[in-house]
Amino acid sequence: MKKVIALSSLFLSILLPLLRTTIQAQEIPDYGHKVHSQSFGQLPVPKTYKVPENVSIAHYFTFLDSLVQNFNAISNYPINEHLLVRYNPWIMDTLASTDYHKMKEKDSFVYDQKKLHVLKKGQILQLPDSSNVKRLEKAYKSTRIAINIPEFKLRIYQDTVLLYTFPIRVGQNRSKYLAMGDRVTNLRTVHGTGHIVAHVKNPDYYNPATGKKYHVTKRDDEKVTRLPQIPWLETEINGIRNGQMIHPTTNPNTLGKAYSNGCIGTREGDAWIIYYHAPIGTKVHIRYDLIIWDEKGNEITLKDIYGYYQ
Repeated sequence: MKKVIALSSLFLSILLPLLRTTIQAQEIPDYGHKVHSQSFGQLPVPKTYKVPENVSIAHYFTFLDSLVQNFNAISNYPINEHLLVRYNPWIMDTLASTDYHKMKEKDSFVYDQKKLHVLKKGQILQLPDSSNVKRLEKAYKSTRIAINIPEFKLRIYQDTVLLYTFPIRVGQNRSKYLAMGDRVTNLRTVHGTGHIVAHVKNPDYYNPATGKKYHVTKRDDEKVTRLPQIPWLETEINGIRNGQMIHPTTNPNTLGKAYSNGCIGTREGDAWIIYYHAPIGTKVHIRYDLIIWDEKGNEITLKDIYGYYQ
């Protein structure tokens, strides 16, 4: 089985939920479309929400969407999924811990990641007030993603503060015919500046060379599992949406290599953290810098993987 996963938004299709689960609880009554703008503020806005039942990854986004919708129906300030999770950072940690290899380290083999429970009955979610919403929105506006292709690193900054550094894989140094695009495609990761333009919360996986859809993947340990549900981030670089995604790879032994069909691959757990630090509009700067400096200030020259300076 080929391990390469489709890396272009042209090759993605989103499996839309057929049913939408409505969250009904005493803390947040479900008024649906009955609540109008003039009704805002008439009910006390809750500070917490008690999870009524276990929530699996397969139903996680539907659950949060409904919770946010119901909260906004009785609040005079809106929240969204990103604000809610950033206000409850333990959710990010829980999602990151579902990484196949992290689970394996705990002697737990996971065949279908979508069945894992990430929210459990009785857990309390803190609901942000307006001041915390403003604080988080300000933090998001100053957050940016910085990638250096030959260094195989993705960094997340808030202003000038480095929050995270993650290993990545990048595009191969060649061109290749891709059946799904019906053309010869340059597989090198494009560098430049831009921003996040879309999230794909439940991607389908295709081999772009053949157009074959994948339902399972062969892991680095040779075991076969179902493909996980982890958001992919679509970038627009230099004003062009060329299908260059930031997404997880199920084979982390390819990190630190020019291996993909153009996208930026990360570990599964890291992809959750990146997603919750990168709402739509987040700035992205992809560099191709061969000269870098280590923590002690020593100059390091990286390998010119694309031969740009030969």
